[in-house]
Amino acid sequence: MITKLKGLYAVTATRAEKHPTDQHLTQLLLAVKSSLEGGTKIIQFRDKDSATEEKLEYAIALKTLCQQYNAALIINDELSIAAELGLGLHLGREDGCIETARKVLGDNAIIGATCHASLDYAEEAAQQGATYLAFGRFFSSTTKPDASPAPLDILTQAKAQFQLPVVAIGGINLDNAPYAISAGADMVAAVDAIYNVPNITETCQKFQALFSS
Repeated sequence: MITKLKGLYAVTATRAEKHPTDQHLTQLLLAVKSSLEGGTKIIQFRDKDSATEEKLEYAIALKTLCQQYNAALIINDELSIAAELGLGLHLGREDGCIETARKVLGDNAIIGATCHASLDYAEEAAQQGATYLAFGRFFSSTTKPDASPAPLDILTQAKAQFQLPVVAIGGINLDNAPYAISAGADMVAAVDAIYNVPNITETCQKFQALFSS
């Protein structure tokens, strides 16, 4: 398992956003495999539509796939699935307690926290045991169009205040990602800019290259 949280953070599209068919798992695995082949080492499984039983099935398949590429798999919101499969977890502000998740998942689990545009939220998450802090949205987002905007300089402030990796999320694409990285983002998270493009692998390679330029 990787220990360094840096680079492209790929977030899967939900069933309703991408594949509202019975072929969802097949399409999901093909898309994620393509992103892994592009060098992505951090995958978040986000699914707001499927039943818990289906999510568990998908997570099991994704875990096997990510292990083949030595990539970290992080589950969005579902603590029970993360605990059952020994995976990381990402929690939104209203989706669970970081402190509780840390007790359940143990000291070594990756646990991320949504902080929106608040350093106070970040401080709370850090104190409760978060592994990384996610801020945003920074740009217009189709995944979360109603999310409040965040200024890029909050990334700079967070890097100065916390000894934790910082993630930029919300409307991130190849054109604007360099601004987030320059402001201090260790990772840039994206959905559509990765999984709604003609060539996922090539796109992910270009994202990864931004961190070495």
